[in-house]
Amino acid sequence: MIRHRRMWAALLAALLMMLGLQTTSAAGQDTARAEAPDAAQVLTWTAGDDITKYGSAPTTAVAGPATIVFENSAATGNTTGMPHTLTFVTSDPEYNSDVQINILANPNDDMGGRHTAEVTLTPGRYFYHCTIPGHGQMQGELVVTEGGGSDTTPPQTSAQVTGAQNAQGEYVGAATVTIAATDEGGSGVDRIEYAIGDTGAWQPYTAPVVVDRTGGHKIRHRALDKAGNVSAEKSVEFTVVAPPSDDTAPPETSATVSGERNADGAYIDMATVTVTASDTGSGVNSIEYAVSAGAWQAYSGPVMVHQVGAQAVRYRATDKAGNVSDEKSVQFTVVAAPPQDTTAPVTGVAVEGTKNSDGAYVGSAKVTVSATDDGGSGVASVEYSLDAGPYLAYTAPVVVDRAGAHSLAYRASDKAGNTSTPGTVNFTVVAGGGVPAPNCPEYDERLTVIVGTVDSGVPNRVTNNRCRINELIEDEKEWTSHALFLKHVQKVLDGLRDEGVVDKREYNTIQRAARQSGIGKAGQTEGYRKIFDGSPGSLAKWEQVGGGSFALNTDGSITSGTTKAGLGMLWFPQRKYGDFSLKLQWRDDAPGTGNANAGVFVRFPGVHDHPVESRPEWVAIEYGHEVQVFDRPDGDMYKTGSIYGFDRVGLAGAGVTQKGTWNDYEIRVVDQHYSIYRNGVLINEFDNIGGQEFYPPRSDDPGTDGRRFASGYIGLQVHSTTDVISYRDIRIKEL
Repeated sequence: MIRHRRMWAALLAALLMMLGLQTTSAAGQDTARAEAPDAAQVLTWTAGDDITKYGSAPTTAVAGPATIVFENSAATGNTTGMPHTLTFVTSDPEYNSDVQINILANPNDDMGGRHTAEVTLTPGRYFYHCTIPGHGQMQGELVVTEGGGSDTTPPQTSAQVTGAQNAQGEYVGAATVTIAATDEGGSGVDRIEYAIGDTGAWQPYTAPVVVDRTGGHKIRHRALDKAGNVSAEKSVEFTVVAPPSDDTAPPETSATVSGERNADGAYIDMATVTVTASDTGSGVNSIEYAVSAGAWQAYSGPVMVHQVGAQAVRYRATDKAGNVSDEKSVQFTVVAAPPQDTTAPVTGVAVEGTKNSDGAYVGSAKVTVSATDDGGSGVASVEYSLDAGPYLAYTAPVVVDRAGAHSLAYRASDKAGNTSTPGTVNFTVVAGGGVPAPNCPEYDERLTVIVGTVDSGVPNRVTNNRCRINELIEDEKEWTSHALFLKHVQKVLDGLRDEGVVDKREYNTIQRAARQSGIGKAGQTEGYRKIFDGSPGSLAKWEQVGGGSFALNTDGSITSGTTKAGLGMLWFPQRKYGDFSLKLQWRDDAPGTGNANAGVFVRFPGVHDHPVESRPEWVAIEYGHEVQVFDRPDGDMYKTGSIYGFDRVGLAGAGVTQKGTWNDYEIRVVDQHYSIYRNGVLINEFDNIGGQEFYPPRSDDPGTDGRRFASGYIGLQVHSTTDVISYRDIRIKEL
């Protein structure tokens, strides 16, 4: 029973929060268990088992500091654990609104049902009531006066009952009560109030009160003057009888039971019984109800039954001619609510697939998520997020077959609303296993979606067709207008949002970046031309000279040093370039723990026109510039981004990515100024204005200031079978 009461109190506290009410003694103040401190006045309300009225309540107070005490405990008559509130209304313009009191109390709470709050009262009226449904009659009014002034005499009231009477002095059909008040203290009557019966709430008197319900009645009345003086309570009593009638038919009655039910149909914690009656003759005079074998009570609103077990509510109605309906009843069962589930589900994950010697999954990885719930309510849903994408419903194992590093987050929720802390599993997929490379418009594995030069910050995650978001946007394509590019981006984003790859916020962020990029506007187009797109026909336009070799892979990349040893170069003899931006992607695939040593050659003359020691690959070395690729901390002093033999960059400046990870590389050359970007970050700038470190000037170098050629060819270096490196998506734009 104690657990049931505590659950009821917790549910009521949650209900008050939903209604926007606090469960503290005053706004910004917690209730206190200690006795009320000394104050100018202490105002005490009490409550018990009754849901129609407070056990006691003050009616008047003096403006200024006051201690509010609300006690709903065994000491004040609460034997069932019934919760009540004391709430001051602040939304009615007829009453003061400067004191915010909303106290929830029951004998089993942490305060033992006794709560206090310190407030400051101002002259006027305060309206208070209980906010718990079904306790609407628990209400009243507190009148606050200035506490001084010359008028200390309360008003005087009188009441007159009129209407047709029979020989016994009973009023036939109805009685009208007229109330009047006078004030001899000088301040004048402020208002008149009345209440029906001994327990009815005080109401403003604005017009004569008509009572047409048969039976004995009592009307209480009082008045307040403008100085706050309250008259002594008076009352009139009378009886109303029905007029002569030939109505012999009793009223028709019915009842409904409502509330939350379990699978067996029992009501959880509480059942609410609503009784209705109708009478086509003299009219319904009263409705009565009784719980199980209890006494009959006047029905004034829905009856809430909290007692656990089999229950019955009997009911009947009487019309104004005195006809009483047959007794009826409704039966039902009330059960205590099950213990609340506060335990989140437990999740697990497993990754399956064929691994290589480095622990990467070859071709694809299958991720299986599991969830169990020990809290009792059961698992409601499981979700996953791939590569920082929005959470999606998990219905089957997730197969990831896009080469690269991946991260999958997962979580589960139970039917009680508890959600587990997200877990994460990281893994790498490499090409192979018969899985073809995705057919993407371009390759772009940067971490975030970058449109042109505008970084949206949205993760560049894999989409449902295995391409990444940036690859579908095609910001490096030649767009003839900005509007056409934006239309394309919107179409891509519409599809990604429908697939659940991006959410609304990310959709808007990428769209905003596309607008800011200016792609398609005059002077803003990317305008890159692919000189290697991963096809055999594209590779056939390149030429291998010297030692070594490059092999074409199924994923559209080429890898060096896998079939033939030696130092050499793969060069593009189709065209010479002056000022340009060269973009490509490279990946360090060196075996074991070592790192590949490679580079990109630019601005060298045709290798067959300038033979050097019968080794054409040295034409690029001695007449052009090599932009280095080398991430190893030891060995060669020239690291990634260095202009070999001229300008060194250390690992700290170049940055390092994990082996087997694709890197974006941009080499931008304007006049004799070189800018090197790795994964969108500028890692080196070099001005070719003189001397060399390794190679002495040759007599056929252009000019006399040591500068190298102002235009030339593009090439890729191969060192040996241990310096294995892959390239893909090679594109160039003339500036």
